[in-house]
Amino acid sequence: MTDREFALDVVQNLQRAGYTALWAGGCVRDELLGLKPQDYDVATSARPEQLRPLFKRRNEIGAHFGVVQVIGPRGTGGEWLTIEVATFRSDGAYVDGRRPESVVFSSPAEDAQRRDFTINGMFLDPITGELIDFVGGRADLSAKVLRAIGDPAARFTEDKLRVLRAARMATRFDLTIDPATHDAARRMAAEVRVVSAERIAEELRKLLVHTNRARGVALLGELGLAAAILPEVTGEWDRAARVVEALARSQAAFPLVFAALLHSVGASVAEGIALRLRLSNVETARVCWLVENRSALLDAPTMRASKLKPLLAHEGSADLLALHRALAVATGTSAAHVEYCEAVLRDTPPGELNPPPVLTGSDLIALGLKPGPEFKRLLDAVHEAQLDGRAGSKEQALALVRELRG
Repeated sequence: MTDREFALDVVQNLQRAGYTALWAGGCVRDELLGLKPQDYDVATSARPEQLRPLFKRRNEIGAHFGVVQVIGPRGTGGEWLTIEVATFRSDGAYVDGRRPESVVFSSPAEDAQRRDFTINGMFLDPITGELIDFVGGRADLSAKVLRAIGDPAARFTEDKLRVLRAARMATRFDLTIDPATHDAARRMAAEVRVVSAERIAEELRKLLVHTNRARGVALLGELGLAAAILPEVTGEWDRAARVVEALARSQAAFPLVFAALLHSVGASVAEGIALRLRLSNVETARVCWLVENRSALLDAPTMRASKLKPLLAHEGSADLLALHRALAVATGTSAAHVEYCEAVLRDTPPGELNPPPVLTGSDLIALGLKPGPEFKRLLDAVHEAQLDGRAGSKEQALALVRELRG
C-alpha cells in the first residue's frame, strides 16, 4: 500500500463512521500542483477518543491537542505507514512561540484560520475531489503569492519558525511574498532565535538543498534571518550568496551548500556554528573539512603528489571540487585548478590516489623498533614518499627509514 492509498483509506473509514474527514494542509497544496506530497495529514470532526474504535493501531501522544497518529500497514518500501489525524480546532494562546497552551475543537473554517499560509490552509475531500478553501489559497497558489492567513504578525507570533518557513516556502515554490507578510517577517526575524536549533537546522537543510537555493539565500538576507541565525556571516553575506548561486543547480548535499555559505569564516568558526545548530557529527565534519580546504587546491598543478592525492582521495573530494569551482565562478577567476584535479581523477588508475601502505608497523617492529610516537613519524614520512613516488617498494621504504633514523 502507498501512503496516498493509506491516507485515502483513513478518510473513508472516518466518513463511513459519520464524521467529516478531509485531507489538509501541504498535501492539498501539492496535489493541486501535481506534486507527490511528502506526507498526508487528515483533519476531522471526530474527537481523539472517537478514533479509538476506528483505528486499533495508533499513537496518542498529541491527543491533548487533538492529534492522533494512526499507524497502518507497511508501505511499498517496507516502512510502517503513518497518518496524523487531527480534530478541527482553534488554538489558544501561544506561550512558547511554538505550541498553544490549549485548543478548542471547532469547525473546518475555524481550523483553517489557525494555519500559517493560505496555500497551506486548504482542505480536500479525496473521495469527491471537492476543494474546501476558506482562505483564498487556490487563488494565491495560481498567482504564485505567499500570504499569511489573517494578521501576519499574529501568525508569526504563534510560531516564530514561520518566518524562516516563509523563506523556505517562497524558495521551494518560487513565490513572491505578499507585502504585508514580507514586512511582518522582516520586523520579527530576530525572534526566530527562540526556536530550537534542531528546528532551525531542519528548515535550513530543506531550503539549501533545493535547486532554487540562491533565491532562498537572498531571502534570508533580505528578511534579516541571516543576521539572526548566522551573525558570523552577515558581513560577507552578499559574497556568500554569490558562491551559493554559482553552485550547480542540480541537487547538492546540505554540507556542500552550507560550506559555501560559511567559506569566509574559517573552519573553527564554522565548527562553532555547526555545533550551535546541532548538526550531525557527519555534517559537521564535512562542512569543517570543506571550509578548511577552501583554498587547498588553488596550486594543484604544482602541488606535490603527497599533498594533492589525499585531498582527491577523500570521500568529500567531489564536494571540494564543486566548492572550488563555485568560488572561481563567483569571483570571476580561473577554474583551471579544478579542471586539472578532474583530469587527475580521470586519468589516475584506481588505487593510486590512496594506495595500501608499502610499509607497516610490523615491518618497523621487525627492524627492532618499539611502538611509540616514532612509529607515526616514520610511517607518515614513508607514506608521503610513497605518494611522491620516492618509495614505491619495501626496499626503498626501509632505506628511507634507516636514513631518517640515522
